[in-house]
Amino acid sequence: MQTTAIGDGLALLAAALPLMGSPGPAVLSCAATASAFGIRAALPYYFGIVAGTATVLLMIATGVTGLVLALPLAAPVLAGLGLCYMLYLAYRIATAPVLGEKPAQDAQRPGWKGGYLLAVANPKAFTVFGALFAGAHIAGFAPVPEAGIKIALLTGMIFAVNLIWLLAGAALARFLRHPRLGRAINIGFALLLLLSVGSAVWDMVWAAVTK
Repeated sequence: MQTTAIGDGLALLAAALPLMGSPGPAVLSCAATASAFGIRAALPYYFGIVAGTATVLLMIATGVTGLVLALPLAAPVLAGLGLCYMLYLAYRIATAPVLGEKPAQDAQRPGWKGGYLLAVANPKAFTVFGALFAGAHIAGFAPVPEAGIKIALLTGMIFAVNLIWLLAGAALARFLRHPRLGRAINIGFALLLLLSVGSAVWDMVWAAVTK
């Protein structure tokens, strides 16, 4: 039974990695923030993303998401909040001073609250965790302990995938000290952020329309 449970847990992580690690609003924003402002300045935003994504995971696990999204206009409001903050974040990333050009001001740096808001309003997180919880099964455990194991494994994955993207953005920043190249990369990240959130919002709207 233990061997089977371990195998099920590894299967859950294997399924979660491409879904959670693929480019989306949260992970792209982590990379973009680290690239534009440096890794130390990006850490509060990273922890906000982690906390917000973990909140979505708990909402899925406890069934709160179903109750919330059953409310009239709840899904469009969440999507709208995420889109509005992403527009603001994309502007901040695109206009951030290139590292080495001049220090970025504290007021320009996305912080914990911004990361949390984006993660909670991220349509991709609801879709991914909903699919993982519905499709995965840990053998030999009652429903409550099984849910706890899933939450623990997926929370570890939340920390890991966002950290990988954060470090990738920070590593990229080392090579982007040239003003024109750095500005172009910042703008490129901002456009990718807008495309990712636009795609996620479109998927949510399309799913609602075609139900």
